[in-house]
Amino acid sequence: MGIKARLTILNFFQFFIWGSWLLTIAAYWFQNKNWSGTDFGAIFSTMGIASLFMPAIAGIIADRWVNAERLYGIFHIISAAILFTVPAINDPDTMFWVMMADMVFYMPTLALGITVAYSALKTKGLDVVRDYPPIRVWGTVGFIVALWIISLTGLETAPEQFYVAAAASLFLGLYSFTLPACPPLGKAQKHNLVSALGLHAFSLFKSYKMAIFFIFAMLLGAALQLTNAYGDTFLHDFKNIPEYKDLVAVKYPAIVMSISQISETLFILAIPFFLRRFGIKKVMLFSMIAWVLRFGLFAYGNPADGLWMIIASCIIYGMAFDFFNISGSLYVESQSEPGIRASAQGLFMMMTNGFGAFFGSRISGIVIDTFFTRADGSFDWRGIWLSFSAYALVVAILFALFFKHKHDPEAFKTAPVH
Repeated sequence: MGIKARLTILNFFQFFIWGSWLLTIAAYWFQNKNWSGTDFGAIFSTMGIASLFMPAIAGIIADRWVNAERLYGIFHIISAAILFTVPAINDPDTMFWVMMADMVFYMPTLALGITVAYSALKTKGLDVVRDYPPIRVWGTVGFIVALWIISLTGLETAPEQFYVAAAASLFLGLYSFTLPACPPLGKAQKHNLVSALGLHAFSLFKSYKMAIFFIFAMLLGAALQLTNAYGDTFLHDFKNIPEYKDLVAVKYPAIVMSISQISETLFILAIPFFLRRFGIKKVMLFSMIAWVLRFGLFAYGNPADGLWMIIASCIIYGMAFDFFNISGSLYVESQSEPGIRASAQGLFMMMTNGFGAFFGSRISGIVIDTFFTRADGSFDWRGIWLSFSAYALVVAILFALFFKHKHDPEAFKTAPVH
């Protein structure tokens, strides 16, 4: 089996695991358990808390001591064991700590998977910018397949969704040990206190441009998980309105939300063209404006005559997510030396899915409970989505003003590792 096919399997199951519960945990939480929004914000913040330190630590370990593909496999096997216990949990506090444990091992696999893929492609003399997006698109396909399985089997509000995720995680953990070796490249670096601790990647902050990039990665990271956290339960809530309760979008909201991931498959393939044609600053701005539209369309959409707005929002999500997340990782790769490749990806993950997701999840949960929860316990969804849209617009304006970058098309042409 060729390297592209092998990496395709990796990406498919990496995101199949996440797709099995990420968009539907809110429905399980609010529609089944009826636990509070603040407690749910805490659950989603576990991704952010874990990403504050684990991707960086895992990157350091992979750069200095353990093959990245082996570390990747170990983490997925542990994550599988933890996910298997989730259906037995009956209180939000225990749920928080179990999901925190799972995120400690799952979140660093996102960056480690990128490191393994980039290393394997470069070793084969392939162009990461050209060849990685068509591989990564299968991760999105895996996410979609998982969503459809969970929705069509009636598991959107059921605890068994976590068994599906656990089985996929166990398989991927075992499979990763068959992948090409991705040995530590930081061993040859000159040893001092900084190198001994594996902190070279933080030297990227010495560059004004990279420091600003990472700051805005954090700010935009706060928006990344908001529709993942609330989109599915937003559509489920329409069942409380008689004229909407029997509509397809209300019965199978996860399938409607999967249009977002279908859109991703198209925008992922467009990334090489956009990066080389427009550069990272404009691509990131495209992403930020797309987030403004993503939330704004949700604010005015509904499952009946406003269904086109929800579908348009889901289509726009492809640009919003991919032009930030994947283009950002490619940009970090282009600015990093081989010896800090895993650490640099871990740093990017820490800023987006760490600080960004943590503050976004915690603050959004508090804001929703404080300002957008009515006396009867229902949510003011229009107010929620418009506040998210306004936030994304402010971030876009500030990014345009403060991130200074002169586009060089050659910057995204990568050389093989020697």
